[in-house]
Amino acid sequence: MKTFNLGWLLFVAVLLISALPFSQASRSKQHKVKTGVFRSPQIVLGPGSVANKLFSNIDFPRGHIALKSFDAEVIDESGNPIPLYDTYLHHWLVLKFYVREGLENQDISKLNNSDYISGRNSGICQDGALDQFFGLGSETRKTKTHIPDPYGIEIGNPTKIPSGFVETWGLNVHAIDTRGVEDRTGCTECRCDLYNVTKEENGTPLSPNYDGGLLCCYDGTKCRLKDGFIGIERTLYLQYTVKWIDMNSLIVPVNIYIFDVSDIWKKSRNSTGINSEHNCQVEYQVESCRATGSANDKCIDAKSVSLEMPFGGYLVYGVAHQHAGGTGSALYGKDGRSLCSSIPIYGTGEEAGNENGYIVGMSTCYPKPGTKKISKGETLILESNYSSIKQHTGVMGLFYILVAETLA
Repeated sequence: MKTFNLGWLLFVAVLLISALPFSQASRSKQHKVKTGVFRSPQIVLGPGSVANKLFSNIDFPRGHIALKSFDAEVIDESGNPIPLYDTYLHHWLVLKFYVREGLENQDISKLNNSDYISGRNSGICQDGALDQFFGLGSETRKTKTHIPDPYGIEIGNPTKIPSGFVETWGLNVHAIDTRGVEDRTGCTECRCDLYNVTKEENGTPLSPNYDGGLLCCYDGTKCRLKDGFIGIERTLYLQYTVKWIDMNSLIVPVNIYIFDVSDIWKKSRNSTGINSEHNCQVEYQVESCRATGSANDKCIDAKSVSLEMPFGGYLVYGVAHQHAGGTGSALYGKDGRSLCSSIPIYGTGEEAGNENGYIVGMSTCYPKPGTKKISKGETLILESNYSSIKQHTGVMGLFYILVAETLA
């Protein structure tokens, strides 16, 4: 029987480990995931009331890091999850700002325009629409948000922060208390008649054709309650869990793109060439197929838009955002190839995270690395489908994708 020198075996083992570019020791050192659990400032809601708050300079991981996931849910003061049929989470958005040094603790909505800069995502919407880094709605509890290794969303890079400014984070929470309301679905779809609203928040009269949406359920409005219903105010929070790793050379940064199926865009030519102007409407209305005379067995409202990609790369992650009535959304390449399909998960029970009739999750896409390439300037097609058996107001057809410019 052969014998081996123990020192020689140890030497060979060291060589083998050092030859592995992503050894377990190296991975644990370079990719140690950190987790932070935070709460928004308090949100006070009474039956039928609406809160649409923008919180400035929220608790958030700091430093030059790579974000790996962001999950959230509405809880009460004791940390108990609140079901959607009591408080409907219309949406939450996480936004990045560069704020002038010394002003980072101020309410960003009260700052002069010269005192802050939007650190928006890489998307194509303009005029401040869909600037967020993360954002979901009722589907938040059962939608995956993790970003696979070796990818991450890079933040806190000191070379990208404008001189004299600091990087801060804001949180927009739009929640509707539906305890005791006359029509839960109508309230969550922000039907104007249920809110007795005829003007926008700034006082501008609404269009006669605007039946419902964000313009009718702004902060402080109230949806109609059942006769005689009495309920108490309560204090709620958006609790959010963030995971991240310290930025290093092994991490491949990804860009965030958010597309809107209701985007109205056109090309324009100026002295610098051809530009695309995108006017993202963010929401739209689905008419009843019976009302339009197009009733059939399926009664599906299919909306689509073609969009040009400003940059190229490889698809790392994809997910859609839809409201109740949604039946799914898909993103296609110019040759009709499927890039990602995202389908709603509807609840079937009473517990938080499985509320019957509500969208409690959206399926996500994690393509095999390198298999879904998008070329710069490529025209993509976004589709969003809703059931049109009945009218739906204020629906959304958004699609989030993460794109890496290079492979790992």
